[in-house]
Amino acid sequence: MTPPSRISGAERTVEPLYMTFDDNAMLPALFGRHDEHLARIEQALGVTLVSRGNQLAISGPPWSMQAAKLVLSSLLRRLETGLEVDAAEVTAAVRMVNRGEGADGAAGEKDGEDLFIATQKMRVGPRSPMQAEYLRALRDYDLVFALGPAGTGKTYLAVAQAVAMLIEGRVERIVLSRPAVEAGENLGFLPGDLREKIDPYLRPLYDALHDMMPGEKMRRYLEAGDIEVAPLAFMRGRTLSNAYVILDEAQNTSVVQMKMCLTRLGENSRMAVTGDLSQIDLPKGVTSGLDDAVRRLAGVEGVTMVTFSDVDVVRHGLVTRIIRAYDKTTGAGP
Repeated sequence: MTPPSRISGAERTVEPLYMTFDDNAMLPALFGRHDEHLARIEQALGVTLVSRGNQLAISGPPWSMQAAKLVLSSLLRRLETGLEVDAAEVTAAVRMVNRGEGADGAAGEKDGEDLFIATQKMRVGPRSPMQAEYLRALRDYDLVFALGPAGTGKTYLAVAQAVAMLIEGRVERIVLSRPAVEAGENLGFLPGDLREKIDPYLRPLYDALHDMMPGEKMRRYLEAGDIEVAPLAFMRGRTLSNAYVILDEAQNTSVVQMKMCLTRLGENSRMAVTGDLSQIDLPKGVTSGLDDAVRRLAGVEGVTMVTFSDVDVVRHGLVTRIIRAYDKTTGAGP
């Protein structure tokens, strides 16, 4: 399929493409409130979408019409499986076709493969081809390194996988950890007791958990110790068996800390290590444990690496443009 940028003006005068829908009840959810989903597709792909009854006319360049049909078909399949369609899902489906991947990957249904993760509050699926690869890695490997910029879903998808495995009884507990190093700040100078000092660093992990399970159940898991959220320093001297371990912001670990964390894995345990090597907050001259581990462990059986880039950012589209602007104006690092 030819990308939109390669379409000549002469190709624009073609007959519209029509889609006919069997179930009109799904159309409000597919089209969005006040047809906002259709408007988003029109703007992204350069097409015109006009609905009449159960039929939708798609006008525009040939490639764009086919792309719009792929996007709408993918979103319709999502609705048919009981999932919601929001603006982010529309953007994800458009992203897939613009990258020549088709739209099936956005719905997690490529070649009959089910990449959805079922948690107690939601079903989570890939929104980019790299997220699909990441979900396969989380499913198939004991140790997964996920590298890349903010907004690519590295931590969020790992938490979803951990919660699903806990609910299914495949692990007995979840351990979520981060190094307490952020932009040169020192815990000792922050107000409050130890918990009050470390909670701001761990808040993103709590937020992800809250999306995956009801608040009361999450509180019970935390109180029982079935879910533990702790700074990396608390891992020393422990053996974590029957656990799903997530080390977030791993670019801010030292080499010694990373080795300590990786060697905590016990019987029937898995680990996901996430980080962004362009956002290292360690003192100058200190080697990032994440950078060191990726080089040392490449090719080790049972270990895999997934690398995201700015094109995989699934937050606001502006985030991708911000990342690219910083990459242009700075060499490396924040």
